[in-house]
Amino acid sequence: MIGLSREDVPVAMEGDGLEVRMAEVGDMMVGFLRVPGGTDMAPAFKGLPDDLCPCPHYGYLLKGRMRMRTKDGEHVYEAGQAYYWAPGHVPEPLEDCELVEFSPAKEFTEVIEHIKQSAEG
Repeated sequence: MIGLSREDVPVAMEGDGLEVRMAEVGDMMVGFLRVPGGTDMAPAFKGLPDDLCPCPHYGYLLKGRMRMRTKDGEHVYEAGQAYYWAPGHVPEPLEDCELVEFSPAKEFTEVIEHIKQSAEG
């Protein structure tokens, strides 16, 4: 049995108002994320299949509004909503967002590593 608070979880990536905290629990990754409104997330996913995030995410939007773009269209999520984002998406924060997510650890780690490498050059 385990319980985690945001402060318990190490920072995996941060900068320009973005903060991603991740902790592996079993075969899942628990993530606490802060994403500034207006952040263009599309470049971070360039080079992944179809230039979209290939990892599924289950979570809860604590604060803000997030548009999710997929091949099939868009959907807007608002604070107070639980969500499932299937593989094949790009998030677009319409406002400053805070979320708690649960994702398959292997896939989420691969996406975060890709984003870090893209940011480095």
